Amino acid sequence: MYIHLGGEKIIRSSELVAIFDVSIEKSSRISKQFVNAARENKVVETIGEEEAKSIVVTKSVVYYSPISSATLKKRSKSFVSGL
Repeated sequence: MYIHLGGEKIIRSSELVAIFDVSIEKSSRISKQFVNAARENKVVETIGEEEAKSIVVTKSVVYYSPISSATLKKRSKSFVSGL
C-alpha cells in the first residue's frame, strides 16, 4: 500500500519508519542531530513550497511534509500496525 505525503510524493507503507511533528526538531537535541546527519548524507527532501508540518522518516529518506503528523498517522494506520 501507499501513503500520500503531500504534493506529488507517495511512499510505500513498508518503507515508513516514523512520523513526527516538525516541532520535535526544536525540542529534542537527538532529533536535531538525526536530521542534521541526514542532511549531510543528502537524504532529506522537502515536499512542496508550503511550510513543513511533519517529518517523515523512511528507510532511505527523511521527508519534510506540509501535511500534519496527525493526518499522516491516520493515513498510515490503515496499512501499518503499531502506530
